[in-house]
Formats: sequence, C-alpha cells, structure tokens
Amino acid sequence: MKKIIPAYVRVPLIFAIVMGALEYFIDSGDKPAFIKYPMVALFLGVFLFLLIAIEIVVDAVDKVTYSLLSDEQKKQLAEAQSVSFADSKLMKMLTRSKDIEQEADVMLDHDYDGIKELDNVLPPWWVGLFYACIVFAIVYLVRFHIVGDYTQEEEFIAEMEQKDKEVQEYLKTAPDLMTKDKVTLLTDAASLSEGENIFKTNCVACHRADAGGAIGPNLTDKYWILGGGIKNVFNTITEGGRSGKGMVPWKETLKPTEIQKVASYILSLQGSNPKDPKPSEGDEWIEEGAAPAADADATAVTDSTEVATVVVDSLKTE
Repeated sequence: MKKIIPAYVRVPLIFAIVMGALEYFIDSGDKPAFIKYPMVALFLGVFLFLLIAIEIVVDAVDKVTYSLLSDEQKKQLAEAQSVSFADSKLMKMLTRSKDIEQEADVMLDHDYDGIKELDNVLPPWWVGLFYACIVFAIVYLVRFHIVGDYTQEEEFIAEMEQKDKEVQEYLKTAPDLMTKDKVTLLTDAASLSEGENIFKTNCVACHRADAGGAIGPNLTDKYWILGGGIKNVFNTITEGGRSGKGMVPWKETLKPTEIQKVASYILSLQGSNPKDPKPSEGDEWIEEGAAPAADADATAVTDSTEVATVVVDSLKTE
C-alpha cells in the first residue's frame, strides 16, 4: 500500500521522538538517560526492535493483501495511489482553488502580453489567520495602549523576581547543593548509620575502622590539623587535606549530602577512646561559643588555697 513517509524515514523519526521525550522527562544530570539508567537503554532497544518488527509485519500483510486482489481492484488501487497530494480533496479544501478545466470561470479580462490573470479566492486558512490577527491587534491595543496594563519591562522584572524566589526556595532544600556555609551537623540515627557505611567503605584504610588513625590522623580526639567542627571537617573531606601529603579530595566521588553524613559520623566518634590510638596531631579545637575546659592544675591550686584558708581561720579561732 502507498505510504506518504517511507519506512526508512518513519522508523528513525519515531525512535528519535521517543528518545528525545525520555531525555526531556528523565532527570539524568550531566549524562544521557540511556547511559545513566540501563533500564532506559533496554527500553529503547526493545522499542526499536518492535518498530522494525511492526514494519516488517505490515509490509508482509500488504503484499499478501495485494496478491488477493483481482485485476480490476489492482487497477483501481493504482489509480487511487497515483493521485498526488496537490490534487487531493484536502488540498482543495484548504486552498479552494479551481481545476484547470474551470479556470475560464475565474479568468479576468486583463491581458499583459499574453499573460492572463485569474481571480482565485484567498485560501480559507489565510483568511482565518488574517482575521485572527486583526482581533489580536485590537485586544492588544486596548489592553496595553489604552487601558495601560503592564509593560514588557515590568513583566520581565516580575518574572525574574519570581524565579529568584523559586531558586532561593529550591536552594534551601536542595540536598546535592550542600556547601561548607550551609552544612549542619546531623545527629539522627539514620544519617549517622549511612555515614558509618560510607566511612567503612572509603576511610578505614587510612583512619582504621575505629577512626583511631593509621596513615591518616586520629579522628576521635580533640586535635585537628585543618580545624574541627562540622564545617571544617566537611570542607576537608570535600577539598582534601594538605597539598602533597594530605587526603585526596572526595568531592568527585561522594555527593555533598554523603560528605555531610560521613563528617557527622566522624564527629560523633569524639571521645570514643579507641585502642592504641595514633598520637594527636594538629591543634586543639574548641567549638565557637563553647566554654573552655577548666585547667586541672589551676583547679588543684584553687582548692588547696581554699583549704589553707580554712585551716588558718580555724587556728585563729582556737
């Protein structure tokens, strides 16, 4: 049977449309959806196979059907298929053009060196579009030039303000846009459990399973090389340690939320006192706003002075 679009064009076109729709609706980041998600690639493969199979089956059915037609039916089919789109009823309805045999009915008396002019009517679609443009122009004139509705500049500013608000709202809860300035300490059991799994998968080779330190420093004491606290630990894991001899950056391997969880888990190990810990490295970290720990020697001196004062007072009394 006659087909307007051949199969070798139809199949790639349909496949490309479906593939484009999947890429549009599936959020796959910076990678194509069929690469990031194997199931998408499997679906596309099955879909392409079905398209080709359908074309083969339809072509076979057409051949069988054609072979069952009589000579007269084949002749009628050939005549029907020989009609071009320009001569079809649809084209005539869209253009309202006259056949060549009817041109004498619309022929004007004008004659320019043998060139004659036809008085064909305008195509209906063109006339409808023309009237629609007139209606639109009247509405636009009344709304924006007579009534004085918003200008294009005001519309642009309003839309930009709305989009800025939406972006700010999104950034407040966007998990994978976590930064050093936004990170907070997690204390819930689920987050700490995930952080523990990340730590055991990636960090035990240098820090031991109990975080007591091996190649890397001890993470359970109050001394830190690059600063303690959730913000500094998050930044150290993200950007890496000291240049040339510190930890490698993990920002290309772990997501920001994963770094937040493992940093929170590490801080939860403070004071856990693992067996045979590595000697402390770096400087003692005191969290901002925390009261400094009282010095034991100063406390002892104070206590002894108070005792001596009590003894002197008692002797004076006696």
